[in-house]
Amino acid sequence: MSLSITLNWQRQEATLTPQKYSNAHEITYTDDTKVMGDAAPDWGGNAAYTNPEQALAAAMSSCHMMTFLALAAKAGWPVASYSDHAVAHLGKSPKGRMAVTRIDLHPKVTFDTGFSVDQETLHEMQHRAHRYCFVANSIADYVEVTIS
Repeated sequence: MSLSITLNWQRQEATLTPQKYSNAHEITYTDDTKVMGDAAPDWGGNAAYTNPEQALAAAMSSCHMMTFLALAAKAGWPVASYSDHAVAHLGKSPKGRMAVTRIDLHPKVTFDTGFSVDQETLHEMQHRAHRYCFVANSIADYVEVTIS
């Protein structure tokens, strides 16, 4: 199985000069789904566009949620809603290179009325979701799952 996107960037300036060009680009997922990408605002990017670090946090959060929902469905848990606030942290990797060194996930799960699980059981299911998440298994650095 392979999945793809198409990325397009076009220079807007007369020349490609260090720190004097735009990183803004278009990312196409499908004919109907396109997003604008750029560097993070701290690196001179447009805050209105997504940046690679946000996209990585979104991929982690989305994969974790889908894995959690699959596990919950198998367990017969009637999940009514799921939300998350994912935060990507930048820093130096063990090799001394800039990297996303940690992604914090803060999933909030609600169930149908009359159903509940204790925090320890919910915590274990979140950790199982992290363990089986394709994206989590693809990242070399540390990812922390914080249960809210």
